[in-house]
Amino acid sequence: MSDRTEWPRIGVIVPSSNTTVEADFILGLPADVMVHAARMYLAETTAEAERRMIYDHVPVAVTDLATLRPHVVVFACTSGGAVLGADGETSLIDRISRETGAPVVSTNDAVGSAIERLGRKRVAVLTPYVDELNQAIRAGLERRGLTVVHMAGLGITENFAISSVTPEEIVAFAERELAGRVHDLLFVSCTNFRAVEARPLLMRRFGVPVVTSNQATIEAALDIVGATAKWSVPVAA
Repeated sequence: MSDRTEWPRIGVIVPSSNTTVEADFILGLPADVMVHAARMYLAETTAEAERRMIYDHVPVAVTDLATLRPHVVVFACTSGGAVLGADGETSLIDRISRETGAPVVSTNDAVGSAIERLGRKRVAVLTPYVDELNQAIRAGLERRGLTVVHMAGLGITENFAISSVTPEEIVAFAERELAGRVHDLLFVSCTNFRAVEARPLLMRRFGVPVVTSNQATIEAALDIVGATAKWSVPVAA
């Protein structure tokens, strides 16, 4: 085994109350890639709170991450990027890249690229969010030429509480919302939602590709460092 000082380093900028991103990296990370997180304060999943998170706390997280000389940096917040809009998020990603000296993966771009590779256009979207954030996510998908055929959120405003929704509850939520609806891809949004664990069950239940915020983000970051995700996701019966 090579010296781990030579392993690729992925720096992750994650909301402070998010307990899912690092856990999902563990599920997908190969043994010879390291992940290091910097946190940006966020307690509520509202547009106002997420803008404060970005303007007040992202600069500190970026400065901290730059000191470990990452090979790639991840901005792991779907809704945070979405509330900035396309131009705002592009500007944010450019600033992060300049300060860290590394390429940057945003969750929204990773999701968009994953959907594009699959060649699907009619997308159903499930989130834990309130409607204000859902509309920002919808706008971002529609800018990419996608048709959002159905969108539903759980209306959770406490970010820490989002991770308490179990994979089985996510599947049950999907079954309630998507029964009888026609879609050719399912996107489950939010980096604090346990959708990576729910993904195998969702694909089996609906028979369409399923993209999740963390799955797309992790795969995009690993691709930059020349590695492949080694998913080890327990699948319930």
